[in-house]
Order: sequence, then structure tokens, then C-alpha cells
Amino acid sequence: MEKSTYIGLILGLLAVGVGMVLKGASLLNIFNGAAFMIIFVGTAASLFVGFPTSEIKKFPTLLKIVFTEQKLISKRELIDQFMTWAGIARREGLLALENTSEEIEDPFLRNGMKMIIDGGEPEFVRDVLNEEIAAIEERHAAGAQIFSQAGTYAPTLGVLGAVVGLIAALGNLSDIDQLGHSIAAAFMATMFGIFSGYVLWHPIANKLKRKSKMEIEIKRIMVEGLLSIQAGVSPAAIEQKLLVYIPYSERTAKNEVKKEEGVGVNG
Repeated sequence: MEKSTYIGLILGLLAVGVGMVLKGASLLNIFNGAAFMIIFVGTAASLFVGFPTSEIKKFPTLLKIVFTEQKLISKRELIDQFMTWAGIARREGLLALENTSEEIEDPFLRNGMKMIIDGGEPEFVRDVLNEEIAAIEERHAAGAQIFSQAGTYAPTLGVLGAVVGLIAALGNLSDIDQLGHSIAAAFMATMFGIFSGYVLWHPIANKLKRKSKMEIEIKRIMVEGLLSIQAGVSPAAIEQKLLVYIPYSERTAKNEVKKEEGVGVNG
């Protein structure tokens, strides 16, 4: 479960609900069927017009990604794994990693490992893996764009909803008591549009982009690690090379742990 998504949604709903109460507006105004139709159904209609069906069908899957915690191997753990593999390769040769490749769960890493074991040229291996990364980035960007565009459409549809509501309100000026309620209802569409655009759709697009970025960083570490093993680089050199992907503060913390462990063993 991605806790930050749930926390953000709850805070967003509380902000609007409590804000309405503090401003003296009735929460019953939220239950406006016409506003819901114009904003949410209208946004869906815009997405269907703007994107092919093959991409729209991924909408539920993309939402699941936003609400599910991303399970990625940690960078430090991955670097340690490459150091172990590098040691085996230097002692026994790349073919000694053949059994290891079958145990790798990540398809990208498994495919790369098989290519270097099979003796693929380093440039060829790099090109293939980088092309696969580019394809993954393209797919991720297309998914995020669906929500980004929804965030663009929704606020504009909110203005449309307000205009439609005002037309209905001004068409019945004879009933002064009802006029105020009609105008308030008209602007509910604007509120729904702005809220959904800037609290739902744009933030969801941003989270998808951030998750994509973290996944791509892991894959770039894999590429560099695999090519380093193929080149016969020592475990220590691989560690130094791949540590650039880890923030300096985390590197320092790891070094402190190593020092403490060393002191404990010597003592």
C-alpha cells in the first residue's frame, strides 16, 4: 500500500470539506449530480477522444500502481550483488554465472546476464539494454500523460459547468430564493474541476513519473554493473563506479557501518 497516496487524498478531502464549513458553505452542495456529470464524465470523454483505446485500457492498472507500494531492489543491495558476481566471474569466468542467471527474478537483469554470458559484444549489449530502457520510459510517459491531460481538461470543464449552471440560474430570475442556490450549485462544477485536476490527476501523473524515474535508475545500475562484470572489473572498482547512483549521505552511513563492524571484529 502506497501510504503517501492515501494520506494525500484524505488531506485533500479534509482541506476542501473543512474549508467549506469554515466559509459557511453547506457540505450538501457537494452532492451535485450535474457537476459530477460535467466534470468526471466530461473528463473521461476528453480522454477517450484524445487517446487510443489501447492506452485508455491501462487506466485501472495505472491507478493500481499509484495506490500500491513500488517493490524495487535497493541500490545498495544491487551493488553488493554485482560485487559478488564480479568476484565469481574473475575467479571462475563468466560461464560460472550461468546457473545464477536462471535464479534472477528481474527479466531485464536476467536477459542482460544471459547476453554477457553468451559472449555478446559490449556495445551490442549496451545498445540492446538501453533500447529496452528507452521503450520502458516511453510506455511510462504515455501512462503518465493520460493523467496529466486529465488534469488539464478537468479545470476547463469546471468553467464550462459553471457557465451551464449560470445559464440555468439566470433563466429563472423570477424565483429570487432559488437564484442563490442555483448560482452556488453552478460554481460547484468549477470546484470539482479544480480539485480533481490539481489534487487528483496532476499529482497522480507526477507520482507515476517519479516511480518511473526510480525504476529506470535501478535499470541503469544494472546496465553498468553487467558491462563491468563482462569487462572483468574488480568488485571494489564496481562498487566505486556504481556508488555514484547513491546519495553521498547514504554512502557515508554505509562506510560508518563498515568501520564499526571492522572494529567489532578486531576487538
